[in-house]
Amino acid sequence: MNESKTILLVEDNLDDVELTLRAFKKSQIANEIIVAHDGAEALDILLPASPDTENPPSLPALILLDLNLPKVSGMEVLTRLRADERTQLLPVVILTSSSEEQDVMESYRLGANSYIRKPVDSIQFTEAVRQLGLYWLVVNVPPPKPEE
Repeated sequence: MNESKTILLVEDNLDDVELTLRAFKKSQIANEIIVAHDGAEALDILLPASPDTENPPSLPALILLDLNLPKVSGMEVLTRLRADERTQLLPVVILTSSSEEQDVMESYRLGANSYIRKPVDSIQFTEAVRQLGLYWLVVNVPPPKPEE
């Protein structure tokens, strides 16, 4: 899926999911967006318990990860992604309402590529999503895929 630049949005708040999807559409970012509603679902998508070695799961080009998630926290998802060879280089953008300095520090310490606080205002949020999409999906050069 890296070729198609799929986005994995990990967000449990349905209003925020809708707002993010609307912001991408309004910004004319037409990439496929897969939504995981909790940390466990995200890990099932990215790191299946019994991976099919013949047909490994396609990985997204970008992960937008909320921190405050049910079942498995965003910090734990990030920790597990960075610990696994298959996902350790995937771009992970923390997209959260948390303004706690310790969350910012811990996110970067665990390997987040960026930390974005969700703006309360929907116009600002749409602009933030537009810039985020342009940078990570158009401007940024991702690491090369490992040889099989």
